[in-house]
Amino acid sequence: MKFQPDTLPGVNVISHHGPEGVRINGTAWARSVVVPAQGEVQAWSPLAFEALAPEHFTQLLADGPEVVIFGSGPRLRFPAPALLRGLIEQRVGVETMDNAAACRTYNVLAAEGRRVLVVLLLDGST
Repeated sequence: MKFQPDTLPGVNVISHHGPEGVRINGTAWARSVVVPAQGEVQAWSPLAFEALAPEHFTQLLADGPEVVIFGSGPRLRFPAPALLRGLIEQRVGVETMDNAAACRTYNVLAAEGRRVLVVLLLDGST
């Protein structure tokens, strides 16, 4: 039996995730990436957890998300609350997960038509 994901037209879909990176709409990404439910998938500049800065998160407001999922890499790591202050002040929900959980959660919320955005921290070293 063949399974097809339930997706809305124009919704970005993450079809694969692993140590080597992710595949979004058939395109492989090995470096950090911003994936809005709809619109252009873009590179995200931080390549390491230690390099995160508040402006990396506030730039995500341009896409108008109601929820931001932060994929912290292969393991769960929580960013300092000060880094997320810009999102929180704008009443944007923020969830932190490892990349595998972030990809799965993003796909479910995007398929439901939610204004979700996922940022995945990928170092591009594999």
